[in-house]
Amino acid sequence: MTLLPEERQQVILDELNRHGKIQVMSLAKNLAVTPETIRRDLDQLEQQRLLKRVYGGAIPYHLAKREPHFEKKQAIQQTAKTKIGQIAAELLSDGDTIALDVGTTTLELARAIKGLNQLTIVTNSLPAASLLNELLEANQFNGQVIMLGGLTHPAQQSVAGAFTCELLSRFHFDKAFISCGGMTADGFTDYDMEETLCSTMMIQRAEQVYVLGDTSKIGQTQFFRICGWQDVSAVICDQPMPDEWLSSGMQTTWISEHPGRRDFTC
Repeated sequence: MTLLPEERQQVILDELNRHGKIQVMSLAKNLAVTPETIRRDLDQLEQQRLLKRVYGGAIPYHLAKREPHFEKKQAIQQTAKTKIGQIAAELLSDGDTIALDVGTTTLELARAIKGLNQLTIVTNSLPAASLLNELLEANQFNGQVIMLGGLTHPAQQSVAGAFTCELLSRFHFDKAFISCGGMTADGFTDYDMEETLCSTMMIQRAEQVYVLGDTSKIGQTQFFRICGWQDVSAVICDQPMPDEWLSSGMQTTWISEHPGRRDFTC
């Protein structure tokens, strides 16, 4: 049975409310229509401010306007974040000193750490510090965890501010793992100014910098700039780099979960 456009768009909104993100190709298959039809539906719904178009699909409109609380973010793109965290953990080596910023994807990196020795992990994420301490007690890895001081941000369970940046300026990191709220051809951005300044300081103090972000971040620009592409060693994402970025000749390393694309350099 063929649905009317209004009926089809209501199905789309129901799926979005249920899953937190929708994909064009999946909707086209489930609704037995072309991807172009779904894209037109998404364009119309975006004009009504009922959703926000992102690369390959859409997210709820409110997510593009303000940062959700930490607990709510954990449920968004959870499978993708878990896989990104697992890929990022493979880049760690015995003896590394790493910086881990605030974010639900970097938290998944912390969860995936195991079997490594003499790690030093510096973070301003309260959930990450707590989880890492539990993993240390369980002998999942050995080393030390340094929780940065500063002002707490309860909604994001983070620590940030001038004192946090001052502490970060005294460290040297082998690797920094940075989350983001948006990535475009112009660089990486996030919601909170104080947290972003801490992430930027981590980048400045690190030999290698990895940005972790799922596909809902592609094409999004948030309030405050973290860094440009020239500051990043690699991006770790759950999908390959967008074709339009590839065709533009962008120079970076893009690591994805897809077979054969784990170390794709453009």
